[in-house]
Amino acid sequence: MRICGVDPGLQCTGYGVLDVEGPRMRLVATGVFRSSAADPLAVRVQAIHTGVAALLRATRPDCLALEALYSHYAHPATAILMGHVRGVILLAAGAAGVPVSEYSATHVKKAVSGRGHAAKPQVQRMVQMLLNLPAPPEPDDATDALALAMAHAHALRAPRLVPVPA
Repeated sequence: MRICGVDPGLQCTGYGVLDVEGPRMRLVATGVFRSSAADPLAVRVQAIHTGVAALLRATRPDCLALEALYSHYAHPATAILMGHVRGVILLAAGAAGVPVSEYSATHVKKAVSGRGHAAKPQVQRMVQMLLNLPAPPEPDDATDALALAMAHAHALRAPRLVPVPA
């Protein structure tokens, strides 16, 4: 199975694509899509959409794992901007026929490192170790996207609870 993880960000959107077969994971592609703060919002989200759409065409993933929207009451404008970014990512996935699963940051950290509140360097080291990379992926947004893909792979392998008839 090929899984694409996407860490949405207006300035820097990270992506990571993994081939997963049983417990084995192989890195296919990783990187970031950047947009300039000097550009209007419409141009910035279009650049992210274009990049994600091209990535999905090139790598043909079976599914996409996306970081869930987190909103802090002190920063409502940030949540709205992130909603725009997530919207164009969802649009690209929908147009490509790629199903999307969403995961919170704490879920991803727990799935990759065993701790829901793990520090970024700990997650980076785990991603590096699990993918047998010579160094942690750079920048952080790419690492976060790979961690999302790993969390989704873990969720797919987890046994499903089946209700017992009464």
